[in-house]
Amino acid sequence: MSKRIAIFPGSFDPFTKGHHDIVQRGLKIFDEIIIAIGYNSKKQNRYFDIDLMIDKLEETFKSEPRVKVIVYNKLTSSLAKELNAGFLLRGLRNTTDFEYENSISQVNKYLNESLESVFLITSPEYAAISSTIIREVHKFKGEVNEFLPYKLE
Repeated sequence: MSKRIAIFPGSFDPFTKGHHDIVQRGLKIFDEIIIAIGYNSKKQNRYFDIDLMIDKLEETFKSEPRVKVIVYNKLTSSLAKELNAGFLLRGLRNTTDFEYENSISQVNKYLNESLESVFLITSPEYAAISSTIIREVHKFKGEVNEFLPYKLE
């Protein structure tokens, strides 16, 4: 039986406790999860520095060898082919997320017919957490560490 490798793609700006929950639960399903941070060096629109996020994620998952962290700048379906990943792992907080993710899933399936999208419903305690809200709170000097699986200074 081949290894069940899933890519968990996103901007992760920042990576939240909700994202962490999806990875932890995904490890019950997959042999390996690759957290793939989508990054376009031509677009300098990240709020949190990508190197900081890589460091924080590697620190967060240092005791879990089945989780890897990479940065990529290509179609996710192409990345999956390169990494022999048969699955995309995605979290859904609400029906709006579902509509968006469903459309992306259909295109990814068209581009890579062996790629399956697996959706996990966000645990209720994390459903209100969004990276967008955390960025806004942080920008105005509010406390955000409660929403993250690591500490920001």
